[in-house]
Amino acid sequence: MAAERQQPGAAQPGERIAKRIARAGVCSRRDAERLIAAGRVALSGTVVRNPATNVDDASVITVDGAPLPVPAPARLWRYHKPPGLITSHRDPQGRPTVFEKVTAQLGYVVSVGRLDFNSEGLLLLTNDGALARELEHPSRGWRRRYRVRVRGAPDEGALAALGKGVTVDGVRYGPIEARFDRQNRQNAWLTVALTEGRNREIRIVLAHLGLPVSRLIRTAYGPFQLGGLARGEIAEVPPRVLRDQLGGKRGPARADRRR
Repeated sequence: MAAERQQPGAAQPGERIAKRIARAGVCSRRDAERLIAAGRVALSGTVVRNPATNVDDASVITVDGAPLPVPAPARLWRYHKPPGLITSHRDPQGRPTVFEKVTAQLGYVVSVGRLDFNSEGLLLLTNDGALARELEHPSRGWRRRYRVRVRGAPDEGALAALGKGVTVDGVRYGPIEARFDRQNRQNAWLTVALTEGRNREIRIVLAHLGLPVSRLIRTAYGPFQLGGLARGEIAEVPPRVLRDQLGGKRGPARADRRR
């Protein structure tokens, strides 16, 4: 018999079972919900059909009859994403993904933010979804920095005005720091920084100024730098550095789990 359905809106202890499965590194949270719907997940021997079911540390969860692996400590990696990869675990269009490239080396990981298909540079990867959300949270105020090549000759006054924000096609974008670096025939290089970036924001805003982007490289995400990583190269952020950047905390609960 399936596990008893929890009442909608009722306060429940612990965390949702799909999240626990994802934190154990079995699959993504969305895929965990699919496993639950397919009747492949059991709680204390009883099949679970409700992905909103809550569990705690004492809960015994199995997937296809096998117990969940012990969650590993939270880890963070710097990855130099090449252009031509989508930051997704699967793509309906069949394009190559970041995770197809890194899973063999890192196991199941998620990204901290995204880089679009044609963009390159620093992408942070972690085995802990809670850590990813913590590092993405706007309250940190971390700036993302980019080297951007555009076609055309920038107007430095127009670039400076982006510091006050800009509206494009009815969408309001927040302050963007954009600095002209050098002109190279028909192209120019800029340094761009922003705190909360929307999807394709830099490309949209610079195209609005008549400066279509031909190359976009993220060089920093908050305190984490691309540095000398070659395209496709991965380097782990030392745990001590990660703790320091989290304000001396050990990070999400997973970092302390040693069951």
